[in-house]
Amino acid sequence: MEIIIFQIIVLIFSVIIHEISHGFVAEYLGDNTARLAGRLTLNPIKHLDPFGSVILPFILSLIPGGIVFGWAKPVPYNPFNLKNPAKGGALIAAAGPLSNILLAFIFGIIYRFAVSNQTFFLNLNVLAELSAMVVLVNSMLAIFNLVPIPPLDGSKVLFMFLSKSQHKLQEFFERYGLIVLLAFIFFGLSVINPIVYFVFKFFTGI
Repeated sequence: MEIIIFQIIVLIFSVIIHEISHGFVAEYLGDNTARLAGRLTLNPIKHLDPFGSVILPFILSLIPGGIVFGWAKPVPYNPFNLKNPAKGGALIAAAGPLSNILLAFIFGIIYRFAVSNQTFFLNLNVLAELSAMVVLVNSMLAIFNLVPIPPLDGSKVLFMFLSKSQHKLQEFFERYGLIVLLAFIFFGLSVINPIVYFVFKFFTGI
């Protein structure tokens, strides 16, 4: 139970950093909507989504061998405040997964340090286990959010490269994206699991 609780805590703060990263990049590109909405904060109350931050992680924690993950409320931005809405939107979207990759990288270093510096007088097993969990959760968040299904970040990056003749595909995904996403969560995660574990192994060396 303690492990599940820690996983959910790690998840919550990881998705908060994910969303804040969207807001900071948007502000850098000229849009301060997130700051005006009070979303550039580490206060979990401002970011928690009832289903994505609580219900879904709890359900996944009951599945043996499953990875606990979820999402927070999207940080808002106004594309009309951007010089190039398509490119700017893609950069804002990419900032979230990149923040999770950065967290995985940092805690991967901590994990390697903890494993390689074990001595009779210094037991770093707990630090290693906790760091590995942070790497796994953030690897999952990064890869999951890069899946090109709205409202995930990968869809915004993909749509930047679509020609006008392909906008019907974009409209379809934006209309039915949530249904497709839920189907993917419960039936298609096995597709990205090998990628997640490859990224996890890359950062931890396990």
